[in-house]
Amino acid sequence: MAEYVVEFGRDGGRVEPDGRLDAPAFHRNHEPLWAALEKHLAGLTGDVVELGSGTGQHVVHFAQHTPGLIWWPSDLNQRHLKSIEAWRVHSGLQNIRSPLRIDLTAPDWCPEMRSGEGPTSLAALFCANVIHIAPWSVAEGLFAGAGRYLRTDGKLFLYGPFKRDGKHTALSNAVFDTSLREGNPEWGVRDISDVETLARGAGLRLVDTIEMPANNLTLVFSR
Repeated sequence: MAEYVVEFGRDGGRVEPDGRLDAPAFHRNHEPLWAALEKHLAGLTGDVVELGSGTGQHVVHFAQHTPGLIWWPSDLNQRHLKSIEAWRVHSGLQNIRSPLRIDLTAPDWCPEMRSGEGPTSLAALFCANVIHIAPWSVAEGLFAGAGRYLRTDGKLFLYGPFKRDGKHTALSNAVFDTSLREGNPEWGVRDISDVETLARGAGLRLVDTIEMPANNLTLVFSR
C-alpha cells in the first residue's frame, strides 16, 4: 500500500469547514489537462474512474465538461476521500459518484468493483501524479486493473513526469527524481518504455503522447 509524499490538508493549504481541500496544482494544470483529455473523450458515454483523485477538484472540472460520462473519483487517503465527497456535493453535479477507496495493489482494487456496486466496464481511466510517488507495485496494479476493467474501446490516461529511453526530459525532472528516490528508493520518475511493458502485459498500447506544461506528459493507452 503506497504512502503519500504530500497529504493535502497537512501542507498548509486551505481547508473549508465541509472538508474541501484546495490543491495549488489544480489551478495550474486543470485547463491543460482537460485540453489533453477532451479530444479522446469527445462523444463517449459510460463510466470513468479517476485514480488518486486527491482533493477532488479535477473530477468536478472534468464532469462539468462531460455530461454524458459518469465519473467515479477514488483515493486511498481518508482526508482526501472526505474532500472529494465535499467537492462532489458542493458541485451539485449529477454525473459524479461518491468516491471509492481504491488500493491499486489489491487484486480487485476495491470491494465495490468486485461486488458490482461500482463500475466494471469503463470508458476510461484517468490517473495523475501517482505512479512516481508510489512503489512500482502500484503501477503494476494500475495496469492489471486497467486490463481487467476497461471496455473494448476504453482508454487509460496517465499524467506526470516521465523519462524517455532512460533519460530525463528536463533538469528539473532529474532533480525531482533524485529527491523522490532519496526519500524512498521505491519511488521515482518512471521510464515510458517500462510503462509500455506493463501496458502490453495488460493488452494495452500507447496511442498518444501529449506534451504538457512544466515538462510533464499525458500518455494515452488503448486496446
